[in-house]
Amino acid sequence: MIYKLSAQKTFSSAHALRGYKGKCENIHGHNWRVTAIVEGRKLNNIGMLVDFHVIKDILSGVVEPLDHTNLNEFSPFDKINPSAENIAGFVYARMKKALKALGLGAVKLAEVTVWESETSSAAVSE
Repeated sequence: MIYKLSAQKTFSSAHALRGYKGKCENIHGHNWRVTAIVEGRKLNNIGMLVDFHVIKDILSGVVEPLDHTNLNEFSPFDKINPSAENIAGFVYARMKKALKALGLGAVKLAEVTVWESETSSAAVSE
């Protein structure tokens, strides 16, 4: 069996899409929602894959610096477009690194989804 856990965090920020022809080339804001899903096959001795607090803390540490910023001024989005796809990739890479640093070998980051509205999202996985 594969067990999957998810955690969500939200943040608010502004961005403008460089090279985009339309309204989104102008600075505008979103209330972003980020969902991270981890998975694994082996539960620990108390029947958990990993404590939800661990996943939430990692996710918080990754998205907190993005809150109430102009993403176009925040690295790496000062060089790459702060699209939902690139934000999802940013969160995914940092979460994967943090999970590895904690030595959670039985836990794999399965997917990160970034919602820029209630109806529009971008997801990244390997």
